[in-house]
Amino acid sequence: MSYVEVPGAKVPIRMWADPTTVEEGAMRQLQNVATLPWIKGLAVMPDVHYGKGATVGSVIAMQGAVCPAAVGVDIGCGMSAVKTSLTANDLPGDLSRLRSKIEQAIPVGRGMHADPVDPGRLHGFATAGWEDFWGRFEGVADSVKFRRERATKQMGTLGSGNHFVEFCLDETDSVWLMLHSGSRNIGKELADHHIGQAQKLPHNQGLVDRDLAVFISDTPQMAAYRNDLFWAQEYAKHNRAIMMGLFQDVVRREFKKARVTFDPVISAHHNYVAEERYDGMDLLVTRKGAIRAGSGDYGIIPGSMGTGSYIVKGLGNVASFNSASHGAGRRMSRGAAKKRFSTKDLEDQTRGVECRKDSGVVDEIPAAYKPIEQVMEQQRDLVEVVAKLKQVICVKG
Repeated sequence: MSYVEVPGAKVPIRMWADPTTVEEGAMRQLQNVATLPWIKGLAVMPDVHYGKGATVGSVIAMQGAVCPAAVGVDIGCGMSAVKTSLTANDLPGDLSRLRSKIEQAIPVGRGMHADPVDPGRLHGFATAGWEDFWGRFEGVADSVKFRRERATKQMGTLGSGNHFVEFCLDETDSVWLMLHSGSRNIGKELADHHIGQAQKLPHNQGLVDRDLAVFISDTPQMAAYRNDLFWAQEYAKHNRAIMMGLFQDVVRREFKKARVTFDPVISAHHNYVAEERYDGMDLLVTRKGAIRAGSGDYGIIPGSMGTGSYIVKGLGNVASFNSASHGAGRRMSRGAAKKRFSTKDLEDQTRGVECRKDSGVVDEIPAAYKPIEQVMEQQRDLVEVVAKLKQVICVKG
């Protein structure tokens, strides 16, 4: 579908979703965003749903300002995927050992590494700038009193919620490795800190929603936020790269005889800020639950732990600010999913996938998410499909 335009106070709201099916709270948030004095454009992805301040699945372009809540609290959260030389025929009948080996290599939930991972030992990891990255830590930690020891030991860990590590097959039976994670707890602490700082500023006192508080360009508060924001985005990117390196090490060990090779890794943020130019204006574009889909840009759009995912290429649709959805998007809250579904439902909906099927992940049941095929249909003018994947192993936090 092409977009539907809904009137907004300062800018029209361009929606790649049916407005009649979007929850009332999310529509109210979109209307609130459209009142911001600095806004120049608002695009809504088909996976849109209610979030903190700004909706998940929204792309907000502002001039001279940025809203921390429009980035999301998991700064830099995103996806990585890589195609391997393995095929379905190389996989064992029982995938439980492989899942166990992945879980041993990559800490999940609140877990962290006993010692920081040495990126120099990971095949293909680019260590250029690594010391400079950590050298900037002290300037970031000033905001949240986060200990470097914890930050280094969390690097290369999955976290919980909707984060995952997966073994997938495409429609030609080629094996792909895929994972989803972000900046771990340090990104959240930085986001919470800066949202709180922004809410205290005088120019934000008359806003319709205090969670939409912004920082203004050329101010000390904006400079401090940008410093922490871009560092956390880099942390998230490194976190995924180290996990992917650990994941590939597991695959090399478990499939020694196959001498596995890997294509270049595809990596894409979906909670972040970018400086981009549209209609002759330099804008700060926040994508919260959205990926960049400029012409030829590779992206990853996952479904849920029992459905398919897509590798895509952007079509460069400027009406969406060169963006597309970041996944299927939730259609019910975690609390609602836990009340409605049982572990038996989870078992039924993840049949054929080697994964957790206990009460701790019922909130991630496929039925709690929108149908990924419907989401893809609604954004045919934003991306083209390169590969459709189906997971056979899914590791959750």
